[in-house]
Amino acid sequence: MTLREISLPEGISSAAAHTTTVDPQKAKSSRRRRVEIQRLKSSCRESQNGVVEEVNDTCGAHGGVSVMGRRREMEDALTMEKELVELELKKYDYFGVYDGHGGSHVAEACRDRMHAILLEEIMIWDTWRKKSGGDVEGVDWEKVMGKCFERMNEEVGGGGDEKVEEMTVGSTVVVAVVGNDEIVVANCGDSRAVICRNGVAVPLSLDHKPDRPDELARIEAAGGRVINWNGHRVLGVLATSRSIGDYYLKPYVSSIPEVTISKRTEADEFLILASDGLWDVISNEIACQVVRRCFMGRIKSQEFFNQICKISSNRAEVAAVLLAELAIAKGSKDNISVIVVDFKKFSRLTC
Repeated sequence: MTLREISLPEGISSAAAHTTTVDPQKAKSSRRRRVEIQRLKSSCRESQNGVVEEVNDTCGAHGGVSVMGRRREMEDALTMEKELVELELKKYDYFGVYDGHGGSHVAEACRDRMHAILLEEIMIWDTWRKKSGGDVEGVDWEKVMGKCFERMNEEVGGGGDEKVEEMTVGSTVVVAVVGNDEIVVANCGDSRAVICRNGVAVPLSLDHKPDRPDELARIEAAGGRVINWNGHRVLGVLATSRSIGDYYLKPYVSSIPEVTISKRTEADEFLILASDGLWDVISNEIACQVVRRCFMGRIKSQEFFNQICKISSNRAEVAAVLLAELAIAKGSKDNISVIVVDFKKFSRLTC
């Protein structure tokens, strides 16, 4: 896996368009316009007639983007790992978005380690399954994901000797494991996974907001409080009720993920994973419409679309950039990270 930074073509960045005066902080506007894209080893090839051919049978094109946006610091991170593991001749890909707060080191640790921990837990489960005589089929995803998040939470601290500043750093996590037959989503926080099925936006995760009735009851049962201070916050501080890290708010803030398992269907079109920098200003339905139009080449501003296509010939990657740009244009004040995974297996042409 390699990482590259690119600059959007002149005139594209909505953040710059919304800035009319320049102060010392805004003098770094070029940083605001820089887009970080993760590229993976190629999983497709182009034939002589220009049509992209499928060489992987799990999913089609995929791309991710992280934008600092209007924040002064970049605290988001993302991971994309093709063929993380193969079990019983079935391949599984891994995609994760991590939205840090209080600092970037927890999100970066999740980026670097969470998929490796998950792989270890899957192999531990598979070893146990084989020793049990093979009577158990598949993976107990809820158990495996739960252990993965627990270990990740322990790795970023919790040993009792953390510095004060380390105890106030955390990250939300939403990950998707995509197999031939199923999509497993584990969510801890207010990032979100949405799948488009036959044109309909279907959420695969539910945001962990402090005022969500079951989350509010859990926090209060543990002796905590939710205070409406510029939005509902745990102890008036944190705007999400689950995360990795944030030890100063334990046990009120939980690191236990909610796991959903969805069977793949022919109606599945694509998957979107994103941090709340996107979802705070764009609905599930609008996000899916934008990606669908991008895949079909039906973006209203063709000039704008063509400029972004200069960044990449990967339509999923272009769709992720479009969503990030739209979020900035809609007034998002947060870091924005987006991953788009196409399930149509390269049935469309590239840009």
